[in-house]
Amino acid sequence: MAGGGAAAETAQGAESRVFAALASPIRREVLRLLREQGPQPVAELAAHFDMARPSFSEQLRVLRESGLVAETKAGRQRIYRLRAEPLLEVQEWLHPYERFWREKLTALAGLLDEMPDEPAAPGAAPGTVAAPVPPDPSVPSAQPPTPDGNEYVP
Repeated sequence: MAGGGAAAETAQGAESRVFAALASPIRREVLRLLREQGPQPVAELAAHFDMARPSFSEQLRVLRESGLVAETKAGRQRIYRLRAEPLLEVQEWLHPYERFWREKLTALAGLLDEMPDEPAAPGAAPGTVAAPVPPDPSVPSAQPPTPDGNEYVP
């Protein structure tokens, strides 16, 4: 790795761990619960998921190692809380892509605003509106009602 040294490698490793942690819908749901409900004991968090406790503990381990959650002991309980700081790194990484798509969508909106409301007829001059299409006589619902008000029946 050129010019970055150990600090850059460590930062990239931490960033990779955060992205890997966010890849799991279960771990994202744990983060959502902690964000919305605040710190919680493991048992309360685990109650939201239909999985074995060892599997859930593995999910928490990944979140801890990524720095997205912190664990504290309160007697016999382990309390988990959200640490949102690593998400700032994700936001910084995503920012150029957000800007890219915002610019593209703004340009598309401008093009759509310049277009006429109705499509032009084939071969018509630019800026003209297409003529209405007559109903297809082979489609019964396209037929006008008969003079006595009944539906047309072929």
